[in-house]
Amino acid sequence: MPDIRPFRAFRPKKAKTAQIAALPYDVYSREEARDYVEAHPGSFLEIDRPETFFDRDHDMYAPEVYQKAHDELWQRIREGDFVQDDVPCYYLYEQTFLGRTQTGIVAVSSIDDYTNGIIKKHENTREEKEQDRIRHVDACDAQTGPIFLCYRARADLKELIQTIRQRDAEVSFDGPDGSENRIFVVRNLEETDVIRRAFSETDAVYIADGHHRCASAVKVGLQRRQAHPDKEEQESDHFLSVLFADDELQILDYNRVVKDLNGMDTESFLQRLGAVCDIRATVKPKDEEDASLRPKEKGTMSMFLDGQWYALRIHENLRSDDPVRGLDASLLQEHVLTAILGIGDIRTDKRIDFVGGIRGLKELERRCRTDCRVAFALYPTSIAELFQVADAGLLMPPKSTWFEPKLLSGLFIHTLT
Repeated sequence: MPDIRPFRAFRPKKAKTAQIAALPYDVYSREEARDYVEAHPGSFLEIDRPETFFDRDHDMYAPEVYQKAHDELWQRIREGDFVQDDVPCYYLYEQTFLGRTQTGIVAVSSIDDYTNGIIKKHENTREEKEQDRIRHVDACDAQTGPIFLCYRARADLKELIQTIRQRDAEVSFDGPDGSENRIFVVRNLEETDVIRRAFSETDAVYIADGHHRCASAVKVGLQRRQAHPDKEEQESDHFLSVLFADDELQILDYNRVVKDLNGMDTESFLQRLGAVCDIRATVKPKDEEDASLRPKEKGTMSMFLDGQWYALRIHENLRSDDPVRGLDASLLQEHVLTAILGIGDIRTDKRIDFVGGIRGLKELERRCRTDCRVAFALYPTSIAELFQVADAGLLMPPKSTWFEPKLLSGLFIHTLT
């Protein structure tokens, strides 16, 4: 059963929390990260993306870059920007964004639960992306970005969370994404016992977002365990997590834009597409974000091509009850992207790009007017589908889920020694 523990977090001094809190390192390009830290000195993004301290053409993966992250983090701890709790605690992290509120439990999770499949994944990871965070965690001697986990809702945890949320928050602040954030510290032993016991009674927890960060934290822990086999337990045996109940989460669409029509003209492409989908041209409303353009149910998609929106419905005989092949992202991949547009591995093919649903349909239109030819908006994957895939030990296609809001970095730091 999952071993979900309290820990002694380093947290920003209350007056500096809003200044320090940063969106995850991987939502920014290199230039975007540099621009952001220049405009927001003191942001934790400086530590998460330490290449911003160096010249623009400096190797962002050079040893001195990771050393700079370590030096900056620990200097700011020494200077009192971050303060460590005196006893192991759980924390509640509440986020309100676009009218929705979700509340997660901040804790540390076991690397053994990950390797034994008790913490379940639904995506593969890429070695080169893992290596960057492995070096960052190892150099900093700390985990600075939490892994987004989810669990099947439980009445005991829901009741406790509601009770704690009625209290005054330890800190409240607005995030860089416009989210409203509140943090509560759970020190009471009776309450910490409820949390730990509840998770020990669950069968599994699931990675919602942060597969690369999770795999990297686990590999650092295993390396340190191998380097110190005499130590019965180390802080690196656990990784920083925020756990949310499944009924509080919303997965947004994760959409696709494609550079060309694989040598076809519009008429030829639509003719081939008609063999796998029912196609209906839709009238664009005055409001570009009008929900009438979005897919309404599983098995439907929206497409933007040559200035026109279309509603697509995958033919029934092509759908599948298989947990992976039945996903809308898989149906699009198999029957359209691969079979018609000639795109095989979407992780490496330069003809395809991905747009998170938070950016809206107008971003798909913009891409088609600049560097792409056709865009596909998908019906969002559900939490139930994520659980079904993970429970079957299977993997979703890349870029199948987009969670919003993102977990902010710099709010909780788990040091490894």
